[in-house]
Amino acid sequence: MSAELTVLNAENLMPNQKGVQVTERALKRIRIAMAKEGISPTEGGLRLGVQGGGCSGLSYNIRFDTQPRERDRIYQFDDVRVFVDPKSFIYLHGMVLDYEETLLRQGFNFVNPNSTKSCGCGSSFSA
Repeated sequence: MSAELTVLNAENLMPNQKGVQVTERALKRIRIAMAKEGISPTEGGLRLGVQGGGCSGLSYNIRFDTQPRERDRIYQFDDVRVFVDPKSFIYLHGMVLDYEETLLRQGFNFVNPNSTKSCGCGSSFSA
């Protein structure tokens, strides 16, 4: 992670409590995509998850959802909400979601301290 990243803690977290964090660059892209998809920021949000599979055993899942589920952890970043289910939280606890836009690659990066191994695709890891 470069020094220029501005990492934001969710509004509902205590100062030393770790959860999911999002950079300003990622929030900007999330807002643009939510508007394109017609997702209401007051009801919907971005769902981050982990599922079995991929080159390294687990893979990241990112999509929009129209509302949180009953047991979701909900993180509020200004007008953007991020939903994480309890099983995925085990693997995503302390993670930073960033957005990268270079000549070679454009997309979200999961900077995950729980990842012990990842592969070149960037969407698969093991913990």
